[in-house]
Amino acid sequence: MRIGNLDGRSTLFRDGGAVDVEQASGGTFSSDPQAVYGRWDEFCRWAAQQPGTPQPYSPDKLGPPAPRPEQVFGIGANYRGHAAEGGLEVPEWPMVFTKYVSSFAAPAGVVTLPTDTVDWEVELVVVVARTAFHVPAERGWDYVAGLTLGQDLSERTTQLLGQLPQMSMGKSFPGFSPTGPFLVTPDEFDDPGDLQLSCLLNEHVMQKASTAELVHSVPMLIGELSSVLRLSPGDVIFTGTPEGVGTTRKPPRYIQPGDVLVSRLEGVGEMRHTFVAASAQTPSSRKDV
Repeated sequence: MRIGNLDGRSTLFRDGGAVDVEQASGGTFSSDPQAVYGRWDEFCRWAAQQPGTPQPYSPDKLGPPAPRPEQVFGIGANYRGHAAEGGLEVPEWPMVFTKYVSSFAAPAGVVTLPTDTVDWEVELVVVVARTAFHVPAERGWDYVAGLTLGQDLSERTTQLLGQLPQMSMGKSFPGFSPTGPFLVTPDEFDDPGDLQLSCLLNEHVMQKASTAELVHSVPMLIGELSSVLRLSPGDVIFTGTPEGVGTTRKPPRYIQPGDVLVSRLEGVGEMRHTFVAASAQTPSSRKDV
């Protein structure tokens, strides 16, 4: 099943187009894209009946599949190559931080660069299906609603400001957490734990990896996070980025005004973002993501 957020409305996507969830269900399910996760099992049973007639839609109207999660988790140094390029040891336990929901954005659009040290980090993103607490890792996939694509855009100056890292602040500027274009349920993949992930800047490949290379896999992350706190339906987990970020290049390469960043995840699709300097944003030219 492929679901998402179309112009702020919960939507099923099938061959031939989009099905508005509220309309097709006769109001049984809300139009709110976030609300569906609170009734996930019931929703899946309904959606399996292939309700509604797909209609054409504009991809420009797609938004984040889980736009207002209660909790957002980021996982640092979760690929060996990325840990190595940053001069870090591979963590024995997941390195956890948060990204603030105010940074969530659509899978395509314009992002304002707050500084000249903004970096890319393409990631597999997980949305939680049901309340999870003390879940063993071997049952982790049972608590996953679906997988989507994300960018953990990072303003490196803020992130590394002062004596202690400011991970959450450096990664939460407006537009810094785009996700999408769809949420795809794990059963749609031959192997949901082995998907090709890539990031291109101005058509040049910057990152390319398989999610099978994650140090702490999706079910392991569900197990570790739920060993401490309750995961809620609709919570979002950014699982970490592979090697190839800009800050570790020699010389460093950061996103510049006019750059186009394309992110891709096998079986989910791609995101495309154009970047502008703050001074370039005017009421007539600005398109919020």
